[in-house]
Amino acid sequence: MGNRVILGLTAEITLFSSDGQEIKVIGRIDTGATASSIDSNLAKQLGLGPIIKTKLIKSASGNLKRPIVKSKLKLNGDIIEADFSLADRSHMTYPVLVGQNILKKGHFLIDPKK
Repeated sequence: MGNRVILGLTAEITLFSSDGQEIKVIGRIDTGATASSIDSNLAKQLGLGPIIKTKLIKSASGNLKRPIVKSKLKLNGDIIEADFSLADRSHMTYPVLVGQNILKKGHFLIDPKK
């Protein structure tokens, strides 16, 4: 399987602001989510944008049209550019959800025990 990186259910993620600053957060790794999501307040703090499109997102809280922004993140040393839907994640434990659109771009395996 080559040089695959094993991630657990959470991982430290470095996000990049529009002016090049780095912010580290703990993100939730979710192999069941096709798209990644970032808390809208965190996206605003980072100066992410512009909104490139809107997309219908199906989640546990229902189906909603969410704005999508493009951003870069660093996950286990790999810098990956991906689309993120903006959502109010303030009531959730993790401000970032890493979905399949990011996981497929890296060489990652998920081990829930890690």
